[in-house]
Amino acid sequence: MKSLAGIGRERRRRDTAGRTKRKTMHRRSKVPTMSLTRVLLASGRSLDLGELRLSSTYGGMLDGYPCKPVNEVKIKSLLHSAERASPTAPVHLVPPPREYPDQYAGGFGPVEVLPAVACVGVFRSTALDPAHDPVLYRSALTVVWFQPTAQMPSGCDAEDALRDVPWEELARDYAL
Repeated sequence: MKSLAGIGRERRRRDTAGRTKRKTMHRRSKVPTMSLTRVLLASGRSLDLGELRLSSTYGGMLDGYPCKPVNEVKIKSLLHSAERASPTAPVHLVPPPREYPDQYAGGFGPVEVLPAVACVGVFRSTALDPAHDPVLYRSALTVVWFQPTAQMPSGCDAEDALRDVPWEELARDYAL
């Protein structure tokens, strides 16, 4: 038996004349790398989501309660980590919806709750500048947003605020 540690696995098959042929099956896909999903903006532009990081908005919060100061620190932290992770792409925050449940206000003010899931996504699309070669250029934008579930945005089913991102104003072209 032949070792599988080599370049690829071999498969034997018989051709129409009855001869045995070897066919090497490579582990690498010959299909170009695809995006995680595609989101359609309200403007009609199609975006490819290449990277997505989801986290619990209040995960790891041991003390205190959700309030404006805590939320502002969380948002600043997400923006900072997004800038470090994708230094060549601009970063945009989709303003999160905030809920104010009827609860006792603590020392830092009233309870203010953001959606449960914080998202950081790197989106790419066709070039913005029509003078750029469409084969050699793309546009990119890193977006920070909040949503109620851990569901991946897709097509027209993405959060409305995400689909309303003004791509042409915020994204930046880059050469491949």
